[in-house]
Amino acid sequence: MLVWAVTLPFDRNGRVLHLYSCFWAQLYFYVNPLWHLKVDGREHLPWRGPAVLVSNHESLGDILVLFGLYRPFKWVSKASNFKLPLIGWNMRLNRYVPLVRGDKTSIMKMMADCEYWLSRGVPILMFPEGTRSEDGVVKPFKDGAFALALKQRCPIIPVVLTGTARTLPKHGLVLETTARCHVQVMPPVDPSGFTDVASLREHVRNLIVSEKARIEALTPGA
Repeated sequence: MLVWAVTLPFDRNGRVLHLYSCFWAQLYFYVNPLWHLKVDGREHLPWRGPAVLVSNHESLGDILVLFGLYRPFKWVSKASNFKLPLIGWNMRLNRYVPLVRGDKTSIMKMMADCEYWLSRGVPILMFPEGTRSEDGVVKPFKDGAFALALKQRCPIIPVVLTGTARTLPKHGLVLETTARCHVQVMPPVDPSGFTDVASLREHVRNLIVSEKARIEALTPGA
């Protein structure tokens, strides 16, 4: 609340509060010597300017890990998360974007909110699978992120996560004692070379699947 109140007059897009939230989330890694996080390719992320970040999704731990990007963006997250104590309050102050899965009205509102932030030069981050993978296999992607990129003519930035399922599995209730998490930010994809949402969607999904397989082959057990 203090960071929000102090920075609001000069930081209308909430960049400072978001970066503070990044630090807050990273405390889980800083204080736990058995959790390790490696981030590669951070130079592909913009400090300013619209972009749509898309990541595979394996665990609730993905949220902690992706805050480690330390770059401004607005999360798209399921609406129920905004009701959680502390975390939900933080999400509301950050003006992240809520979504009720399967609700057409909520989906339309989410898309409008994302267009608003992109028009202000603030990137957004989405999980195009829509839900966490139970077995680590990348699920089919939904259209939303790619439709936004085409409409707003802004780059798609693929982000690949490995090792995060070991933090908190989909149906798990206990944090794993050890985890080696890796975030690989890939070069931006220019949507202008694609004529439709489906071709852009499948191109980006193939990039993520291939890069994930490459990383896991180099780091067995990831």
